[in-house]
Amino acid sequence: MNRYFKEVMDAHELIQNWLGNAEAHDEVCDNLLARFSPAYSMMTTGGVLLNFTQLNNFFRTQRGARPNLDIEITDLQIVAESEGGATVTYIERQKIGTQAATLRFSTVVFESNQDGRVIWRHLHETSMP
Repeated sequence: MNRYFKEVMDAHELIQNWLGNAEAHDEVCDNLLARFSPAYSMMTTGGVLLNFTQLNNFFRTQRGARPNLDIEITDLQIVAESEGGATVTYIERQKIGTQAATLRFSTVVFESNQDGRVIWRHLHETSMP
């Protein structure tokens, strides 16, 4: 699997585990947050721009906040790729228990850190009907 696609899948597995499981170990959140650049930015579906500090604060307070969360990632596509990173789009489906599923179209900009590891630099999410 393409390393950028794998990163999207792996990160969302951690998100699902952290938000959906009140018994998740602290390492889950630590491993999740280590995937993001200190210069990270995110445009949420609600039109709010978040930086890394705000993302960190959000995740640190949300362990188990969405019991039975199920996240499905589909339609991964490379928009652009270079030695230093890539831009990837995907569709994310979230479902919590018996609630109606929500869909979002996401565009992520990845870059390589000093160790050559893929990290999230920017994410833009748009709600889908």
